[in-house]
Amino acid sequence: MLTLTINKQDYQFDTLDPRTTLLDVCRHHLQITGPKKGCDHGQCGACTMLINGRRINSCLALAVMHDGDDITTIEGIGMPDSLSDLQQAFKDHDAFQCGYCTPGQICSATALIDEIKQNWPSYVTTDLQQPDGLLVQEISERMSGNLCRCSAYPNIIKAIHQVLSEQLSDESSVSNNLASANSESTVSGIWSPPPSETQLGKQPTAQSKSSKTKGERS
Repeated sequence: MLTLTINKQDYQFDTLDPRTTLLDVCRHHLQITGPKKGCDHGQCGACTMLINGRRINSCLALAVMHDGDDITTIEGIGMPDSLSDLQQAFKDHDAFQCGYCTPGQICSATALIDEIKQNWPSYVTTDLQQPDGLLVQEISERMSGNLCRCSAYPNIIKAIHQVLSEQLSDESSVSNNLASANSESTVSGIWSPPPSETQLGKQPTAQSKSSKTKGERS
């Protein structure tokens, strides 16, 4: 029996043709129609889904290969009454026209943001240790597998850049706060007594001076 976990819900299949793609399972068997069939050759990206957080072309993936995997479609990212930050940004920046490629664009961009947070380099990355994912050429390259025949690319990049910059800024603030808190509360784990006046180079006080003995010459 094949069990597919799609958008946190399990679906079981007893007699599914092993040649069936993940895209066809969603669209024709489960009526999950967010992912679109465009080229059916893995070239346009309209069918993009997330498998365990990583983006794939579902038109080229056999469903039987993903038994037990965590599969996410655009419906699992957000619905009209509960849009994700990225979906809202696409709406605000008018990052679509006909909308046919938009589900795949948003799925791909969702994974893109996670990849940049993990410092994954791209083909155009110059600093492999600290890739600057906010560069326009970085976003363009990382989204190059998703075509928009309406040519809404400038606004797509603006939408992704907005969400990415906000999330990176939030993570940076949290990291700085944690670092500050850790530095303030750091202890060596080894206790030492406070330094003496001699160690500090101070002169002994009048009270600490030895009193003169009786009979001592003045």
